[in-house]
Amino acid sequence: MDASHAHRHPVFCTVVPPHLLDKIARSENTRRADAAQRTLEQDSFLRTRRRVTTVRGIAPASAAPVSDEPRRTVYDAQHRARLPGKKVRGEGEAASKDATVNRAYAGLGATYELFLKGFGRHSIDDSGLALDASVHYGEDYNNAFWDGQQMVFGDGDGDLFLDFTVAVDVIGHELAHGVTQYTANLEYHGQSGALNESMSDVFGSLIKQYSLGQTAEDADWLIGAGLLGPNVSGVALRSMKAPGTAYDDDELGKDPQPATMDDYVDTARDNGGVHINSGIPNHAFYLVATELGGKAWERAGRIWYDTLTGGELASDADFKDFARLSVAAAVARYGDGGAEHQALQKAWSTVGLG
Repeated sequence: MDASHAHRHPVFCTVVPPHLLDKIARSENTRRADAAQRTLEQDSFLRTRRRVTTVRGIAPASAAPVSDEPRRTVYDAQHRARLPGKKVRGEGEAASKDATVNRAYAGLGATYELFLKGFGRHSIDDSGLALDASVHYGEDYNNAFWDGQQMVFGDGDGDLFLDFTVAVDVIGHELAHGVTQYTANLEYHGQSGALNESMSDVFGSLIKQYSLGQTAEDADWLIGAGLLGPNVSGVALRSMKAPGTAYDDDELGKDPQPATMDDYVDTARDNGGVHINSGIPNHAFYLVATELGGKAWERAGRIWYDTLTGGELASDADFKDFARLSVAAAVARYGDGGAEHQALQKAWSTVGLG
């Protein structure tokens, strides 16, 4: 691990981007605006606390054997902002009467299983890290986040956003931020931050596909499908297949994600557009996965995992760095004359990073 990785801090990562909440906070609907404003204020507080009080959690050096079984604990925050809350379900315990608790528990398990069976990784840190989650966080809290140590889920306002445990790819997305934290530790701004977000979308989508037994052709390639309320004009938070088309709503605005470098968004908002420009590497992954076909975690996902964990991806890497290293990873695993190499070259060229 290089020095730049060793001194980085884990970041506070939310699934709903601040630019979207900013838009809702200006709504003429007072209830919607107030819920969005409370969420933004809570996110700002938590983001500052992460920056001030934590150091990077690198994987512990241990010679002890690691179990292939997850260690899950779900807590109920009881609509407060104090974590973790009251323990309501531990590993191997009977299902709760609370469906939110059970969805969180199952989502933690699905994430653990994909990383173990797909990539040989034992939990987030590859050393069997316990997976903790708190549900029912805050009042009408319109987000879910990884805080560097655990998952946290809001219930949504029941209007624009529903319970944040309803989408298993959201659970996987946030836990994948932990995998990035323990590996390349991509800095959370600009293109490296957009890569950080894209890694989470990629693995979140793969976790959903794995849990549903879907091929790349069967998948919807949406992030957060089922999360938007019934009156919202949209289908999800993001689309990897067609970035920029996930929603177009009076309250949420229009999905701003670009699919190619031609439409790259140069902005100071959202840490330099980390949730916006992630559409470009997201789309590249979709193109590779559908070009190769079959189960996306088996080849396309393996290449992305190798690139993230291979030790060559710098914490300040940009899109071109990742593209180059992903091609090298494909050649290293599959050779330079195969379909994988060709799919990578074609995809990166299509999004303007050939």
